Amino acid sequence: MGNITKGAITPTPDSNPFIYSLSSSRQKGFKPLQAKLYEAIMKNDSTNIKALLAHQPVNEPMTVWDNAARRRPLSIQDQSILPIHLAAKYRREKSLCCLLESGADPKIRDNRGYTALQLLLLHWPKMYITGTDILTRPQKNLATTQRNAEECLRILCEKGVQTDPEMDRDYKHSSLHLALYSGASQAISILIENGANIDDRNEFGKTALHIAAEHLNKEITETLITYGANINCTLPTSGKTALQLAVCTASSKAGRVLAADIDCIRLLLMNGAEVNAQDCEGRAAIHNACLGGRKEIVELLLDYHADANTLTRHGQSPLFLFLQNRSNLRCTSLLNKLLSFSYPLKLTNNRGDLPTGLLFPEFQMQKDFLIRLSQIIWSLQDICKVTVRRIYGEKNKQCLKKQLPVTVWNSLYNYQDYSQL
Repeated sequence: MGNITKGAITPTPDSNPFIYSLSSSRQKGFKPLQAKLYEAIMKNDSTNIKALLAHQPVNEPMTVWDNAARRRPLSIQDQSILPIHLAAKYRREKSLCCLLESGADPKIRDNRGYTALQLLLLHWPKMYITGTDILTRPQKNLATTQRNAEECLRILCEKGVQTDPEMDRDYKHSSLHLALYSGASQAISILIENGANIDDRNEFGKTALHIAAEHLNKEITETLITYGANINCTLPTSGKTALQLAVCTASSKAGRVLAADIDCIRLLLMNGAEVNAQDCEGRAAIHNACLGGRKEIVELLLDYHADANTLTRHGQSPLFLFLQNRSNLRCTSLLNKLLSFSYPLKLTNNRGDLPTGLLFPEFQMQKDFLIRLSQIIWSLQDICKVTVRRIYGEKNKQCLKKQLPVTVWNSLYNYQDYSQL
């Protein structure tokens, strides 16, 4: 009991971790007026805030002390905090509105370079909903906290706060990027509707759409597309598009193991993403998909007319990259599909190297067969079949079935079976 300070305020789950008490306010060098202002802001007490601001400049930092440590500040960044920063950080919407009406400057940065808007986004509450429609009490409280955050953001925007504050030397993220990194999906539409530049880039040249697609976040990707994000914008360093980033993530080893959802990729394709756009290395989305070997992604790209014969700067075809990965050689159904779309069949790169996967002893039979296959001169009929498949794609083959004679259609889509390799 000896550690309990008489008159101390009991912390609440959403309150500041460093709470003032009446006894601590009497410590040497501490300002009782600032303690009262601090408590008024945390309690959303507008009446008290206005009264206290008659004696305390609204844009003067309040010194915050750790009650347990008596005289020691919590940390360097928390030694002092502006009233507007406190209200934004802890989502006190009434206090925030009162402070802005009293002349608080939202453009002022704290000692780490953050504005009130950026602090609000940095401390955006994250909500994880279970599969039931019935919310627990903590979830209901968090939902209320999220509504408070949205209300604070609207207040800042209504007061004319710049949604894209000028980024200083050490801080390179726009408000949209910060919202994405903080998981503030609800803030995206509010920021865009209030003037945030949807295609603004961060220090790595990525737009918000690049980041959302790279993380396979369908919800935010859909929101950004709806608001007019440039879907085919490329990264200045690599030349990759949002589609290529999404395919890279979903086709990675982690994407395969976790069976990452490909709805984000489908969404990008449905809204006009250029399926055959090539990056600075000449790679298209189909190259990365084939390297990863996820059949559903490769087939989806082929449905949208991905060119299975596109070569990278090093002369690598999608089939070449597919055969690079040793584990892909066991997926004979996808190998069948790629062989049926590959003409001319190019097994080597510009230096004449074969794919690494074919060099393992257990795949000697596949290697010999594919080399022989690549040396065969195709008939005009076989070339026409590949061309038709490429033009119409997989998703239109059922439409062709209704228009072509059965024998012709069967000839077009009767892929040769290489499963015995």
